[in-house]
Amino acid sequence: MALSKNPYTYTRMDFEDPEEKKHRKAQFLIYKVLERADAQRRPSLLRGRSSRLKVKIGRRLKRSRKRMALMVLAARVAVYRQIMYRLRSLEALVWPCRVQANDQPPTF
Repeated sequence: MALSKNPYTYTRMDFEDPEEKKHRKAQFLIYKVLERADAQRRPSLLRGRSSRLKVKIGRRLKRSRKRMALMVLAARVAVYRQIMYRLRSLEALVWPCRVQANDQPPTF
C-alpha cells in the first residue's frame, strides 16, 4: 500500500499508441547495441603492429618465392646446357664424319 501513495509510482496504461511503442522498442535496441559496444575490448596497439608485421612478412615471402622461381629456372637452364654439351660430345664420338664435315669450311 505504501507504493500506491508514492507520487512517482508507475501506472498501468490501458491503451498504448503504436508509434510510441515502436519508439520505445527502438530506444531499447539502441541502448542494448551501445551497451554491447561499450563491453567490447578495444583493439590493442599490438594488434596493429602485428598486422604491419604480417604485411612485411608477406612481402618477404613474395620476394623469396620470386627468387626461388628464378633459381629453379637458372638451374634448369644450366642442366639443359650440360646435357646438350654431353650429347654433342657423344655425337662427336659416335659420328666423327659428321662433326668433321661441319668443321671444314665450305669449298667453292
